[in-house]
Amino acid sequence: MRAVKSVLVMAGTLKRANPALNEDAVFIRAMRDSNVPKFLKDDLPLFAAIIQDLFPTVEITDPDYGELLQQIELSIDHFSLQRHSVFILKTIQLFETFNVRFGVMLVGQTGAGKSTCYKVLQHTMTTLRAQDSKDDRFQNVRKVIFNPKSISMGELYGEVNPISQEWHDGLASKLMRSAALEQGEDKAWIVFDGPVDALWIENMNTVLDDNMTLCLANGQRIKLRSQMRILFEVQDLAVASPATVSRCGMVYLTYEELGWRPFVQTWLKTFFSEDILSDGMKDFVYSNFDATIDIGLEKMRESLSEPVKTADIQ
Repeated sequence: MRAVKSVLVMAGTLKRANPALNEDAVFIRAMRDSNVPKFLKDDLPLFAAIIQDLFPTVEITDPDYGELLQQIELSIDHFSLQRHSVFILKTIQLFETFNVRFGVMLVGQTGAGKSTCYKVLQHTMTTLRAQDSKDDRFQNVRKVIFNPKSISMGELYGEVNPISQEWHDGLASKLMRSAALEQGEDKAWIVFDGPVDALWIENMNTVLDDNMTLCLANGQRIKLRSQMRILFEVQDLAVASPATVSRCGMVYLTYEELGWRPFVQTWLKTFFSEDILSDGMKDFVYSNFDATIDIGLEKMRESLSEPVKTADIQ
C-alpha cells in the first residue's frame, strides 16, 4: 500500500506540473520514477520490457529537470568532482524519492558515491533557494550525520538513570526533538550513517509511518515536521525487516556503474597543482591507469583469491 501511495503522490505531482500530459503517460512515468531507483542495472531492461508490453501504444518522454539538472552539474563542479551520468541520475532520483517518502535509504557498497550523492543534492537545493527559485521544493537544507551503531540503545533513544530515576534523552531523540521545534520552510535531514539491524531500526517504524512520530520509552511522543527527512546510508539490507523496508524509499547505488575512473580523474585534478604536474602530464598518468587497471582487476578477479574481499575502487 505504501508503494502504491508513493506512485499516486508522484503521479499527482507530475500531473500538476504537466496538465496537458496524457494520464497513461503520467501514471507510467510515476511508476517508473518510484521503482527504477531501487533496481539493479540488470533489472532495468526487464522492467522497461514489462512497461512496453502493458502499454504498447504510450510513448514515454524523459522529463525535463531544467534548473535542477543544471545546478547539480554546477554543484559537482563546486566539489571538484566529475559529471558522471549515472551519479547525476542517482542524485535526481534521491531528490524525487525525498519528495514522496519521509524515510529514504541510500543502499550500496563503499565507493558507490552514497555520501557524495546527498551532499551534492544538499548543495544544489540550498543554492537554488539562494537564487530565489520559483519551485518550493528547493529549500535550504541542514543535515546532521551520526552512526547509530557506535552507541548503545539508551544513548540513542534515551533511558532512565537507574540511580536518580531521571529521564535522559538519547542522541537521536535529542536531534529529532530539536529539528521538530524549528520553524520555517528550511529542510532538516537526519542521516543515520551505519548498518541497519533489528536492535535499533524497529524503534523507527512509527517515525517512518504516516504518523511521523517518535515514541520514546518514557511515553513521550515527538511529532516530526513534514520538512524533515530521515536518511539511512547503509551497505545492505540483509538484516532489515520487511516492515522497515516497506516504509522507506530506496535508492540503490553500485560501484560497478560508477567505476574507478571518476576517482582517478578527481584525484589528478585536485591532488596535483599545476606546478607539480602539467595538464599534459596528468593526461599521461591517466592514460597509464586507463591502459592497465582494468587488465589488472580482471586478472585479480579470475585468477587470484583475496583473504579480505575488496571492491574495485579499493
